[in-house]
Amino acid sequence: MKAAVTFLLHFTFIFSIIQARSIISQPHALRSFKVNDTQNVGSCSYTVSITSSCYSPRYTRDQISISFGDAYGYQVYAPRIDDPRSRTFESCSTDTFQISGPCTYQICYVYLYRSGYDGWKVDTVTIYGHYTRAVTFYYNAFIPNNLWFGFDLCHGTSASSTSIRIM
Repeated sequence: MKAAVTFLLHFTFIFSIIQARSIISQPHALRSFKVNDTQNVGSCSYTVSITSSCYSPRYTRDQISISFGDAYGYQVYAPRIDDPRSRTFESCSTDTFQISGPCTYQICYVYLYRSGYDGWKVDTVTIYGHYTRAVTFYYNAFIPNNLWFGFDLCHGTSASSTSIRIM
């Protein structure tokens, strides 16, 4: 009986940790997000790879922006990374961008912004920085229209969360 109670308590504890991580690790929308585009002059270069889901529309003509940064307030912002003429963000594809901005510490948040009518589903966003380790954010979600949507794992969230991998 004592072993069964111990097992049940252990199972309940592990289940609550898994459940908490799945809640924390989901991307979320922000009603307001302050983009600091005047800070974007900097000497660091970032490579950003974005994988569009195979469940995304064949391609999107929507306007796509990205912002990412660290826990110390350093923010990198790219107002338009889309290019409908070159068919960026086709379904089942990966697009890679070179973005310049201020040098950051370890990147722990990323938000995408979409404006348009086509829709777009993102699988992953991976950011490679010159002075930081590469980090992958797992979206697997449609980006809502006219909202910043993403992750903020800077404040009190473990880097071992299921939605972020630091390499």
